[in-house]
Amino acid sequence: MRIVGLTGGIASGKSTVSNLFKTHGIPVVDADLVARLFQHLERDILQPDGEVDRPKLGQIVFSNPEKRQLLNRLLAPYISSGIFWEMLKLWMKGFKVIVLDVPLLFEAKMDKWTKPIVVVWVDPETQLQRLMLRDRTSEDDAQNRINAQMSLDLKRTRADIVIDNTGSLEDLKEQFQNVLFEVTKPLTWTEFGLSRQGAASVLVSIIVGVLIFRKVYNTESL
Repeated sequence: MRIVGLTGGIASGKSTVSNLFKTHGIPVVDADLVARLFQHLERDILQPDGEVDRPKLGQIVFSNPEKRQLLNRLLAPYISSGIFWEMLKLWMKGFKVIVLDVPLLFEAKMDKWTKPIVVVWVDPETQLQRLMLRDRTSEDDAQNRINAQMSLDLKRTRADIVIDNTGSLEDLKEQFQNVLFEVTKPLTWTEFGLSRQGAASVLVSIIVGVLIFRKVYNTESL
């Protein structure tokens, strides 16, 4: 099974790329489990209609190192167990390619599970402007949230595939077609061996080998 690592930064467009994978029939395991941790954070991040106040959540987490460390610490066990079970279920269904969508792919050392690694990149100015527009937040607050993460420039140096999302949505979709072609290439022998079909082939080979061995052994015994 090929496990594609997908990561990026806040307001880089990673979620859009993740949705494009889903649209093209490739399952995505989403490791963004912040929703499970709201109870450990401030109660005032929920609006009257029950929706999350994203700017306020950002202020709490990204401007407070202790809250950010708490978030990362609480995420760790959920990420490791949740991703394992999701991957196992997809493996049992026979999927050959899955996408592992992890915002903290490098920070959590989960990049070693994935190949290739796709990074959705934008230049710093574009990232800042998009974040301010999306969350209607101040420049200082937006910059603090960006600075709290590993820089996209650093992430792109560790990527196998970089998607430059500084352009339009149409530009992004055009680049995505090239990425889709790359990640859906025939599996390597190692990847095939990790797929359900590969495991079944190995099992059949073992059974055939045992039967041949028994037949030869019984013949020699006579």
